[in-house]
Amino acid sequence: MIGVVAAGADRAAVVTVGIAGLVAGAMSMAAGEYVSVSSQADSERSDLARERKELENDAEAEHRELAAIYVERGLDPGLADQVATQLTQKDALGAHARDELGISEMMRARPLQAALASASAFAAGAALPLVVAAFGPPQNLAIAIAALSLAFLATLGAVAARVGRARVAIGALRVTFWGAIAMALTAAIGRLFGVNA
Repeated sequence: MIGVVAAGADRAAVVTVGIAGLVAGAMSMAAGEYVSVSSQADSERSDLARERKELENDAEAEHRELAAIYVERGLDPGLADQVATQLTQKDALGAHARDELGISEMMRARPLQAALASASAFAAGAALPLVVAAFGPPQNLAIAIAALSLAFLATLGAVAARVGRARVAIGALRVTFWGAIAMALTAAIGRLFGVNA
């Protein structure tokens, strides 16, 4: 939107571009996430099918493999063998999926859920500058969009750093810096190809 403002477009054009950008960006993020997580889900299904076949063809070797994993984690061999036996009796494929392959039901790849989350996050982030474009002061629209967007980015960077137990100031500065660079480049392109040029 900043590029369109810098090109000299009126508010209606800026809002139209903002809505189009929100929809296109959300759809793009959703599609990318769906494809990526679908590939991960395909790999998980393939790994589980291979593991199921190995359990059918050589259950004893798979039992030894599972017990060895528990020994590596600190159990003595006798206890590791007992744990492997009990878990295998309950759900052999589940035990191998979790402890050998690192696949648990809670962490399984869910493409549709990932796509919806990604699209929602993008749309939420894109809504703020869109609101500013729709209702902000027309004479300083680019400044208002940039200032509020940078403040929002700084807040998100700080929250992400806080959640990740990193340095809040560094997290906020990193996101704000790259956001400012992106906005400056967009504004430069808008001025270069603008309708008032």
